[in-house]
Amino acid sequence: MPMIDAEGCALRVEVEGPETAPAVVLSSSLGADHTMWEPQVAPLARHFRVVRYDRRGHGGSGVTPGPYTIERLGRDALAILDGLGIDQAHWVGLSLGGMVGQWLGANAPQRLGRLVLANTTSHMADKQPWHDRIAVVRAGGLAAIVDKVMGLWFTEEFREREPDAVARIRAAFLATPVDGYIACGEAVRDMDQRDLLARIAVPTLVVAGRYDQSTPIEAAEFIRRNVPGAQLTILEAAHLSNIEQAAAFNTEVLGFLTS
Repeated sequence: MPMIDAEGCALRVEVEGPETAPAVVLSSSLGADHTMWEPQVAPLARHFRVVRYDRRGHGGSGVTPGPYTIERLGRDALAILDGLGIDQAHWVGLSLGGMVGQWLGANAPQRLGRLVLANTTSHMADKQPWHDRIAVVRAGGLAAIVDKVMGLWFTEEFREREPDAVARIRAAFLATPVDGYIACGEAVRDMDQRDLLARIAVPTLVVAGRYDQSTPIEAAEFIRRNVPGAQLTILEAAHLSNIEQAAAFNTEVLGFLTS
């Protein structure tokens, strides 16, 4: 697993699949590391060189002083592509990963083939819940919010049916460095990318979860309307649709990336 330098921050990267295949980068949610994408690796690696990474402040990557910005996280992604010698890659980003994908689609379209924006939004209209969440985490760590977050990430039915899957995601969430979580949370809180959407110049698929309270269907529909030619699909899931509806997610994403 290589470590790639992004302006002084070491980023942990995992690469699987044929070295000569087209590349696809999988970019995770706030509070998740690269293991969030386990359900996607085998299906995608049959067709692509699959690149997963721990973003700045998460997992095995470095933690630099915050706050971060979406631009900073986008430039980290470009540093990964440069470090791996990849001129162009598809991008599959969920939640914060989708926010980074929007920035890349508008600011570095030549580096992207196709773009998947899953369970994400372009703007946080009400910043107070983020002020509150950051204050709670700063005072009590991620354990203070983990139950609430798992309730947002998965439907009750999935939590009851697949407790082991939820436990793995929960453990990764709790292992996230508090300073890294807060710094990335500030990037989400302060983001407003609505004006970038019309500049996204690559084929785009928007994925929404029918039961997603964090980034609801209305947010996905706004992105679809404003990104030229974007498509929208809705899955029967809450926020982490790639896990809760892995088979459907894989079918939609693979169909889009190989079309």
